[in-house]
Amino acid sequence: LQTRMQSLQPDPKAQYRTVYEALKKIVLTEGFWRPLRGINVTMLGAGPAHAMYFACYEKMKKSLSDAIQHGGNSHLANGIAGSVATLLHDAVMNPAEVVKQRMQMFNSPYKSVLACIRTVQKTEGFGAFYRSYTTQLTMNIPFQAIHFITYEFMQEQINPRREYNPRSHIVSGAIAGAVAAAATTPLDVCKTLLNTQENMALSSVNISGHLSGMVNAFKTVYQLGGISGYFRGVQARVIYQMPSTAISWSVYEFFKYFLTKHKLEKRT
Repeated sequence: LQTRMQSLQPDPKAQYRTVYEALKKIVLTEGFWRPLRGINVTMLGAGPAHAMYFACYEKMKKSLSDAIQHGGNSHLANGIAGSVATLLHDAVMNPAEVVKQRMQMFNSPYKSVLACIRTVQKTEGFGAFYRSYTTQLTMNIPFQAIHFITYEFMQEQINPRREYNPRSHIVSGAIAGAVAAAATTPLDVCKTLLNTQENMALSSVNISGHLSGMVNAFKTVYQLGGISGYFRGVQARVIYQMPSTAISWSVYEFFKYFLTKHKLEKRT
């Protein structure tokens, strides 16, 4: 839904006013499973990407917090740790995101994930899978910095003893995801344009060939939609990120608690 609603020059049959209207229209005209197209490639990349992401975050958070506040909770350390973890995460997830978004576009010509990978590789080269990597990082570094700082801040407010408390992890994760998603929507719109290379949108502003670079994407979005163009799909983005970050944090905190408890039991 987010990919479709961020389309800057959508096909008349793929114009949506609200998230509910988009979901209803896609299901009725394109089938029940259409909104889930490309989910398999996302799931394939998500496992190793998240494993590196949280391992890097936990290690860096501890090291930097010790250096900055001598073992205390430093918001600066949380922000830096989240930003560095994003570099590893996005190196795995960026190609998966390119494939997923191309498969989700209206009238997508790709029949399967493998067909999409082969066609993009053959027609645009390997670089196409990383064309939006710098934009992805430019978006995700502030996103993850805001996300981690907000999560740790919320934990200080509602779970100051930092115990394993599923409800506090879900609430903190959802709020952190919503705040970070809303703040970085303009960058996400630019990333979607770079990933999908919308032909109608690019030709309407006399761009031939492939659009590359975040600066060019920013200019093109403004030419096509003005200031409001930067916030296309903000509702869908927030609605998507809230459960995503809530689940991610609650699962991470559960395994952290389980493994720490298991380690302590083995020692005693």
